[in-house]
This record gives sequence, structure tokens and C-alpha cells, in this order.
Amino acid sequence: MTYHPKSDFLNVMISRGFLADCTDYQGLDEALISGVVPGYIGFDATAKSLHAGSLIQIMMLRWLQKTGHKPITLMGGGTTKVGDPSFRAEERPLLSPEEIDANIDGIGRVFAKYLDYGDGPTAALMINNAEWLDGLNYLDFLRDIGRHFSVNRMLSFESVKSRIDREQSLSFLEFNYMILQAYDFLELNRRYGCKLQMGGSDQWGNIVNGIDLTRRVLDHEIYGLTSPLLTTSDGKKMGKSATGAVWLNADMLSPYEFWQFWRNTTDADVGRFLALYTELPLEDCERLGKLDGSEINEAKIVLADEVTALCHGREAAEAAKATAREVFEKGGVGQDLPTLNLSRGEVGDGISVVQLIVRSGLAKSGKEAKRLIADNGARLDDAPLTDAGLMLDAAALSSPVKLSAGKKRHALVTLSD
Repeated sequence: MTYHPKSDFLNVMISRGFLADCTDYQGLDEALISGVVPGYIGFDATAKSLHAGSLIQIMMLRWLQKTGHKPITLMGGGTTKVGDPSFRAEERPLLSPEEIDANIDGIGRVFAKYLDYGDGPTAALMINNAEWLDGLNYLDFLRDIGRHFSVNRMLSFESVKSRIDREQSLSFLEFNYMILQAYDFLELNRRYGCKLQMGGSDQWGNIVNGIDLTRRVLDHEIYGLTSPLLTTSDGKKMGKSATGAVWLNADMLSPYEFWQFWRNTTDADVGRFLALYTELPLEDCERLGKLDGSEINEAKIVLADEVTALCHGREAAEAAKATAREVFEKGGVGQDLPTLNLSRGEVGDGISVVQLIVRSGLAKSGKEAKRLIADNGARLDDAPLTDAGLMLDAAALSSPVKLSAGKKRHALVTLSD
């Protein structure tokens, strides 16, 4: 990166590692210096929560607001009905309007933690693209918007080309997605003066489409900025853990499990993740990232504390850290561990330890739980668990039982009257 920006926002994007590419560095920089720039990122409502893979985009919006500009969170109430085909091997399952609305409600709770919404010049806006997409007249849309798109050019985009090259079906429904996303930028510019679209680098083609369309229809100058598609240093997709997606909503993943995910960051990623996912000064991120040996564990705790405090609040972060200390350092039973609560009716004459391991989320199937036991990776109240046929009755569960998978994943099993 050779461009040296004058604006605070671009300085943050470049120095902290958020920036992959920009359509016009100088033009955007000058716009950012000249006044408040509204900028948006679109989020399709495919689940009731976003996961850690979306955190880089959420932090970009947060920094946009912190540097004096206006973030717009665009909920894809309309585009979710189509599904983004970008770099996917197959078509997304279609959701009902009720499912989409429920997902938007869940996702909205995450953004309330990171952004300040309201009526001020830099207050965040949450907008649903169903506002303009649901009422479109198809023939008018084809005539007024569709004529600006070249199919030849759309076929050349990597997200489409990769599907076709693999001879995988790309439906006409999905092919329309990039036109709809481009139209989103046009409408956000027309209705809200939005000048910037941000997204992951896989969205580059869609962003450029929106810029071209807006110039053609409105003759307005607007900009695009992308972040790198993050993988961990060992090549894993960001936002996934051994047990599945790292959800940002507490009702889908406990703050303790969220904290633990960041505490388990690979040594090589600590400095980079501190810069991207926390607001610590850059010199502190660099200093902590250079620690090695046992000292890097302290940096990982700082990372887990700061990321969890942003997502779930400082109190939840401190509780998670206290639980981790209790579990790992003292061998005790922390109060904040994921908990499986059973009724006496469920336990009956006894319940198998394999079933408990699966139901508590420490394994995805009975087969996986049995393999964990066979490989000496399971523990019951910190003692090695060797018998996959073990049954626990109500008396054994009269006080909380701690199950462990490996050294870092734990759950409690409790019995209610």
C-alpha cells in the first residue's frame, strides 16, 4: 500500500489491516475529509445471528462511525429471497418471509452492541432492502435498470466464472443477485446520500457493478472498499470452530464459549486479530503480538477479553475469564460454563455418558463421542473417562457433573427437580 491517506478512516483501515482494495483511494479520501460520508455493508438474513466471520465488516462500520462518519447496516430482507451465489458450489435454500424477518431481528441485536443508532448526522441507520425491492415492477426494472448490465461482463466475474468452470448449475434467480445488489447501492445513494459500499473482497464485482450503475443512472460519484477474506494462519475459515460457527448472539453461543474461541487463537494470529477485532492502540497490538513462549497466553487473554467485551459487555468478559481460570488453573467447576439441564424424567433409570457428551455439544454424534472416549480425550469431573457404556442415574447427577473434551472444551450437566 503506497497511498498515504489524510482521512482518519482510511488511515485506520490501512494501518490495522482492514483494506484489500479501493475503487478510488484519492477520491474517497477527499470525500472523507470534506464531510460526513454515509457508508454501508449489506448482510443477508440467512441465520438468526451473524458469526465471527462477519466481525471484520462490523468493525469497519464501527470505525467509520468512530472517525466521524455515518454507518448504514443494510439488512437483505429482499436479497435473501434470492441468495448470493458468490463462490458457492450450490444454490442456497430459500427462506420464508417469516424466517427472514426473525433472522433480521436476531442480527439487529448484534449491531446494537457495536453501533450507535439514532437521528444525528453520524448516527447509524438500519435499513431493509425489501423497502425498494419488494415493490419492484419486473418490466419497468428490466427496462430502466437491466439495460445497463452486460451479460458478457457478468459472466467474467470470478464468483460466477468459478461456478460455470466447475460445470455447476447457476440459476437465473441467483444470476439476478448481482443486479439487485447493484440496485441497492443506487437506491441507498438516491434515498440516503450513501457514498461508500464496503464488503469482503469476494464482493468486489458486485460493488463495482453498483458504482457503474449509479454513475450511469444518477451521474453520482461513489466509492467501494473491500477487506481481505480472512483465514487463520493454519488455513481455516474465520468464524468456524471445532464445534461449528462462532455465533455472535449469546442465545446461540454462550459468552464463555465465545471468549474461549478467542483465547484459543493460534500464536501467529494474535497480533493481527488484536488490530482487527479490538480497539487497543496499534502499538499495544504489535507489542502483544510479538510475545512468545508462555507470555503469548497473556496476549490471548487480552484478545479474548477485549473482543468479548465489545460483543457481550465487559461484565460477561470478566465472568468468562473467571470461569476459565477456575476450570483450567484450579480444576474446579466454573459458574459460566455451557450447561445442559436435565429433568428427572429425562434421566429415568439412567442416561448414557455418550448421550450427555452429544447433548452438551462436546461431540456432534454418538460415534464421535465414542471415538473421543476411545482416544482418551474425554474426562468426567476431571478424571479420565474410559467406559463408553457408562450410565449415570439421578443420584450421580444430584450435584453438577463436569464433562470435558480435550483440555479446552467443557460443559456442565445439571439435574432439576
